[in-house]
Amino acid sequence: MNDKRQKLCSALDALKKHTTVVADTGDIKAIAQYLPQDATTNPSLLLAAAKMPEYDSIINEAIQYGKSQASDVNAQVTAAMDKLFVSFGIEILKTVPGRVSTEVDARLSFDVEGSVAKGKKFISLYEAAGLSRDRVLIKLSSTWEGVLAAKQLEAEGIHCNMTLLFSFAQAVACAEAGVTLISPFVGRIYDWYVKSTGQKDYALLEDPGVKSVTKIYNHYKRHGYNTVVMGASFRNTNQIKALCGCDLLTISPKLLEQLQSDDTDVPKQLSTENAALTNGPKLSLSEAEFRYQHNQDAMAVEKLAEGIRKFAEDAVKLENMLKERMSA
Repeated sequence: MNDKRQKLCSALDALKKHTTVVADTGDIKAIAQYLPQDATTNPSLLLAAAKMPEYDSIINEAIQYGKSQASDVNAQVTAAMDKLFVSFGIEILKTVPGRVSTEVDARLSFDVEGSVAKGKKFISLYEAAGLSRDRVLIKLSSTWEGVLAAKQLEAEGIHCNMTLLFSFAQAVACAEAGVTLISPFVGRIYDWYVKSTGQKDYALLEDPGVKSVTKIYNHYKRHGYNTVVMGASFRNTNQIKALCGCDLLTISPKLLEQLQSDDTDVPKQLSTENAALTNGPKLSLSEAEFRYQHNQDAMAVEKLAEGIRKFAEDAVKLENMLKERMSA
C-alpha cells in the first residue's frame, strides 16, 4: 500500500511541498491541467496563445474595445493590446487561485513614466472588471528605469514582478527598491554559458543559472528582504529540482508534464536556514554603481538586451496581427 502511494506522488507533487509552482504560459487550458498557484505571461507567450482558434473570442473582444477607444488606427491597436493582455489575465485568474503577471511593453524598458502609466492602465482595466490589484503583478524589465518605475508603482500599492533579470546587481537594485517579486532567468543564463564555453552538462547544483538564483535567494533571505524570488526560464527538470525550496518557480507546460510523469523524489535545496549560514554584506547601489556592476557581467548585458529586443519584436507581431484583423 505504501509503495502504491509513493508511485502516485509525482515529482511535481513533491516540488509543490516546498515551492509555489507557477505556470509559464498564456494557454489557459494548460494552466487548468497542472493546477498551479499563479501564472505568468509575456508578449511571446500571448502571441503563441493568440494564434490558437479557441481564443478568438478574447481577440475579438480586444479589437472591439480598441475601436471604441479611438478613431486613429494606431491608438486603436494600442488600446486593443492593453485589453488583450488584461483579458488573458482575467481568464487565467478564473483558473488559478493566486496571481497573474501582466507584462509592460518591452519598448518602455528605458522609460520610467511610460512604464508607470502602462502599469496603472493595466490595473485600471483589471479593477474595472472587478478584480483586486492584489491578484495582479505588473511585469517590468529589470533595467535601472524599470526598477525606478516599479518603486513608484509599489508605493501606490501596485505589486511588481521584475523580469529579464540576469545579474546580481539587478537583483540587489530590485530588493532595495522594495519590489514584490523578481524572476531571474535560469535557462537563458545556461544558454549563454553553453554557447560561450561549449559545456552542456553540469552537476545538479553547478548549473550557472541555478548558481545565480541560489546566490540571489541566499542574499535576500540572509538580509531579510521581503522581495521574493521566482526562478524562471528553465531548459530541463534538473534545473527546477536544483531550486526546490525557492519561493516560487514558473514552469512551462512541457516541463510541468515531465515533472508530473516523474516519480522520483525532489529534496529541498534552498532554505532560509541554509541562507543564514552564507556570507556577504548587504548592498545598496547608486545608479552609477548599478550600471557599472551590471556592465561587468557580459552574460547579463547580452541577455538583457537580447530579451528586450525579442519581447519587443513579439509585441510588434501581436500588434500587426490585431491591425490585420481590425481591417479584415
